[in-house]
Amino acid sequence: MDEAIFQAAKCLYDFMSACPPLPEKADVILALGSHDLRVPDHAAALFLSGAAPLMICTGGYGKMTEGVFQRPEGVLFAERCVEKGVPEGCILVEDKATNTGENFSLSRQLAGDRKLKTGIAVCKPYMAKRAWATGTKQWPEIQWSVSTPAIPFAEYAPDETALRAETELMAGDLQRLKVYAEKGYQAPVAVPPNVWDAWRLLVDAGFDRYLLP
Repeated sequence: MDEAIFQAAKCLYDFMSACPPLPEKADVILALGSHDLRVPDHAAALFLSGAAPLMICTGGYGKMTEGVFQRPEGVLFAERCVEKGVPEGCILVEDKATNTGENFSLSRQLAGDRKLKTGIAVCKPYMAKRAWATGTKQWPEIQWSVSTPAIPFAEYAPDETALRAETELMAGDLQRLKVYAEKGYQAPVAVPPNVWDAWRLLVDAGFDRYLLP
């Protein structure tokens, strides 16, 4: 990956991963399933620090885990959290969601009549903006914060192939911030012009695998 492409990808990553400070305590931690097992590790650390008394691990199979994971993302995330010391009885497992909207809507159904008012969504770094926007729209009874593993872009992907794949995912996710807000699936998020400029450079360079039509 040449320097111009790397810097454009880093621009998207830095914008999309920025999170405001967390509340002192929340009612629930929602671990959003993905191919990145650093996410449940971070969710477990938050739980064990006392950030919330309840955890929901959500996810079926997505575009990066279908045919790769042997069990649904939510199940694997829950198992990983238990291995890290989270009591099994404090975890609810949602194992059908195939996208971010369903992560929230199906978890909302699973939570039932629990009086949850504040939540921390835990996700891949570059999903932070989309997680907040989606949760705010799809589970509006909860005031959402977001927390992610603190990993700089240069350290996020282990090799060139993985870096390209993550950059393709980021390009698709940034587009969805705009399109899904217009469709009413997510709350609006203001994207600075320089981030759109970086996105256009990436798309023109062929990082368009996960763009919407």
